[in-house]
Amino acid sequence: MDNQAVYENLSSRESAGADSIDAELRQASGPVTLKDFYRLVKPGIIYSNLMTAFAGYWVAAQWEVDWIHLIMTMLGTALVMAGGTVLNNYLDREMDAKMERTQNRLLPSGRISPNVVLWYGIVLGLIGLAVLYFGANSPLACLIGMLGLFLYVWLYTAWFKRTSVWSTFVGAFSGATPPVIGYCAVSGTVDLGAILLFLFLFLWQPPHFWALGIRRMEEYRNAGFPLLPVVKGTYVTKMSMVRYVVLLVPVTVMLTAFGYVGYIFLAVSTILGLMWVFMSVKGFQASGEAEVMWAKRMFLFSLLYLTLLSVLMVVDTVKL
Repeated sequence: MDNQAVYENLSSRESAGADSIDAELRQASGPVTLKDFYRLVKPGIIYSNLMTAFAGYWVAAQWEVDWIHLIMTMLGTALVMAGGTVLNNYLDREMDAKMERTQNRLLPSGRISPNVVLWYGIVLGLIGLAVLYFGANSPLACLIGMLGLFLYVWLYTAWFKRTSVWSTFVGAFSGATPPVIGYCAVSGTVDLGAILLFLFLFLWQPPHFWALGIRRMEEYRNAGFPLLPVVKGTYVTKMSMVRYVVLLVPVTVMLTAFGYVGYIFLAVSTILGLMWVFMSVKGFQASGEAEVMWAKRMFLFSLLYLTLLSVLMVVDTVKL
């Protein structure tokens, strides 16, 4: 399917308008619970990103940690991200209803009013920014959080996700802000450490998400998302994945070379990075069901990679 076909398909699906789709979906299937509101923030995304924010904080603090300040920074970061994910749910409610993976979420299933979700996301985001500014006493961390929230909600979700194969690239900018927020809350400046942490998470995201995109390609196609595998095919997507994974290796090396983390991190990150490069290249030999299984392994490995290296950033941070 070429770009024009995808965009025409997307336009025809959206032309009915949000109101009519909301009316179709709003069929009550039970009372909304606190657990439902918890699920709206996409806790898996919050936890994984908060892990990187913690690592960024620890690298900047170099083991000299003010625990109250750390808690305020993590709380503010979590609330800002939660505001973004809730607003993502609000904006994506029509498309989520068309995908098997997401059609049972609170909004697509019609169990809650979109206006409630909208205000829930706005309030979470504002409280999070206030906590970063006043609780963590970091205007810079607040500014980065505000920028990340804007990029994620409006530039990525509301615009590029619906119109362009560049959506994953654009979304990676906002997704790379959590470790920078943690780092800058301590450092008070955007220096080389902040830039390297940003590049680390920025380069990790596209291959991670495209692996899911290949695995769920028909769902994304049916929902009208112009994701790279849908528009350009899996070969072009695999080429793009290799580029990002290859660039990750020197970035992790530089974290040690410039004195932020030690040699344990260097060894493990290099080994895992080269393993990921090898797995990415092996993907060119896969097709059909084998390609789906390869994409699943790539997705799971990316999660292992991020978790282990985030932990090692903390364990192997160079002390003052």
